[in-house]
Amino acid sequence: MQNHTHAHQKQVTNRLSRIEGHVRSIKQMAAEGRDCPEILLQIAAARKALDNAAKLILKDHLEHCLIHAVNEGKQEKFLKDLQEAIDHYIK
Repeated sequence: MQNHTHAHQKQVTNRLSRIEGHVRSIKQMAAEGRDCPEILLQIAAARKALDNAAKLILKDHLEHCLIHAVNEGKQEKFLKDLQEAIDHYIK
């Protein structure tokens, strides 16, 4: 795989850092025996945050990697890889 920078890389990294902290706090809530509905609500919020980070990554992929793949004549591989990634993500 190649290393490259995307337009939203900093935003994605920041979001993932916040999600990491959020998951740690959910773990603490569970360890403290907090109410199940409260924990489930926080898990739902973390899932939504992960989905939003994934949307940014997909947006970057379509805006930058697709153009690069077309310019390199590798659009078929790009589409195959994207379909595989989406299949894994949307199970």
